[in-house]
Amino acid sequence: MEGFENEDEYFEIEMLLNWEPVGALNACFFAKRGFQVEVYEAREDIRTAKDVKGRSINLALSHRGRQALKAIGIEDQIVSKGIPMNGRMIHSHSGKKSSISYGTKGQYILSVDRANLNRELLFAASQYPNVKLNFEEKLQHYSAEKGVLTFIRCDSATFEVSHDLFVGCDGAFSTMRKEFMRQSRFDYSHVYIPHGYMELTIPPKNGDFSMEPNFLHIWPRNTFMMIALPNMDKSFTCTLFMPFEDFEKLTTGDEVLQFFKKYFPDSIPLIGVEALKQDYFRLPAQAMISVKCSSYHISSKCVLMGDAAHAVVPFYGQGMNAGFEDCIVFDELMNQFHNDISKCLPEFSRLRVPDDHAIADLAMYNYVEMRKHVNSKWFIFRKNVDNFLHFCMPKTIVPLYTMVTFTRIRYHEVIQRSKWQSKVINTVLFVMGASATVTGAVFLFKYSPKLLDIQQLQNWNFGF
Repeated sequence: MEGFENEDEYFEIEMLLNWEPVGALNACFFAKRGFQVEVYEAREDIRTAKDVKGRSINLALSHRGRQALKAIGIEDQIVSKGIPMNGRMIHSHSGKKSSISYGTKGQYILSVDRANLNRELLFAASQYPNVKLNFEEKLQHYSAEKGVLTFIRCDSATFEVSHDLFVGCDGAFSTMRKEFMRQSRFDYSHVYIPHGYMELTIPPKNGDFSMEPNFLHIWPRNTFMMIALPNMDKSFTCTLFMPFEDFEKLTTGDEVLQFFKKYFPDSIPLIGVEALKQDYFRLPAQAMISVKCSSYHISSKCVLMGDAAHAVVPFYGQGMNAGFEDCIVFDELMNQFHNDISKCLPEFSRLRVPDDHAIADLAMYNYVEMRKHVNSKWFIFRKNVDNFLHFCMPKTIVPLYTMVTFTRIRYHEVIQRSKWQSKVINTVLFVMGASATVTGAVFLFKYSPKLLDIQQLQNWNFGF
């Protein structure tokens, strides 16, 4: 592939990935600079695998991720295999549907198949002659002191490798991160939320989508919810998010059917009665984890990226996008520091830790918004107010979702700016509401004196 920036540079970089798209994308970024890159994957090559096993939940590709794909020249081919979602389609108990746009006209997120994205990224990495892909070789141990990784092959044979830089992109349960936890002053925490997820499917109907395809469909039920994202084969991938104890209460197919009749009645003819009864018990509900740690590097020899550094719950659709942004931020630092890894690594940790912690918190918040707040008339009103003010003052007022999804404003700055905007807007709405209340009371007193005496006026609650 053309475009090497440092063809004479010889610097060995090793990537670890667990079908983690961040690892394959990173390989492209480093290879483009002319570095020698080796990629190690514990499982078989997904490009030739007959049975793809792994995590579910469709991926939502947005601006941050697209910018990273654009930087290595594969944005268009990934976008062409995704389905635009212009907003949320809310399904009420009664089956009534209402839409909430994500942003202004032309702003959308893309529903992307995880397996296909991994294949495309591995194929893109394989096009560089300075990239070597290794499969079915699982990391057993990393020694920071020796600078050595120990792997085991599928035939149980072990071997060791050493390189100039190790990049751990091996997921939320990262083996590489275990060595970080042995280092002094390394902060680490993880939280399992009390809710699990289960995947169901809405098949095509008469060869076409059975619902509006260009939306993320949500059935919000306050303490739990179901969502559905469109696929290229005209099906929808449904994900039911619910407390584990609620999953455990449903032990038979008939109980599952009655539960769906009560909470998601319009989804039953879409999924199918028998398919629903069977698919619910196909796999148990899966757990969701949020990981925070600091810092992301050890000296100038090792760095964590993607879920290995900052696994987040999926409710903002930013897990992959934040991981892809890791890649482009590191690439920008390589430009800034002229490929000096010893300067890039500490600066990468300094920049990304507060941002990745921020998106972890935002993702937790968005679950409450998706399953509960979208049912609120006040929430819808505020959304409309925010969008109107953004239209009038596009540089001054930017809705929270727009900043997260359609810009590269740093995540922690997004939170700070959103808090300031909310304070200003709420103050304005309060003053306007109070003024309207006072004006109405004065009007009533002036033109209907018989309806209101002085004592009543003194006791009036103006909402202050």
